[in-house]
Amino acid sequence: QVQLVESGGGLVQAGGSLRLSCAASGRTVSNYVMGWLRQGPGKEREFVATINWSGGRTYYADSVKGRFTISRDNAKNTVYLQMNSLKPEDTAVYFCAAGGTFPSFRTDGYEYWGQGTQVTVSS
Repeated sequence: QVQLVESGGGLVQAGGSLRLSCAASGRTVSNYVMGWLRQGPGKEREFVATINWSGGRTYYADSVKGRFTISRDNAKNTVYLQMNSLKPEDTAVYFCAAGGTFPSFRTDGYEYWGQGTQVTVSS
């Protein structure tokens, strides 16, 4: 089993930045595809970014491309999401997920999920 715990969310003004972290425990996730997905108020959960096991390949939703960067440190069993130039429409609960085949865009493509961290962007 893999346990995932997100941190780093909060309230930020539009144009600001946040860095989310996802710490894994239970077993190493160095061989897993990792992803970030989000669920805004009244919306379905949607794909944000994914990264392959080595960190050498990434994929982003069009809505965040050029603003968000996913990365991983396998030695620390941790995945990150650097979010810059934040917009009010980025407001959502952000979930870290593990598993599946790269690139994993669908929510049912992941085996393990964190509990989520709230990101709120004010205008």
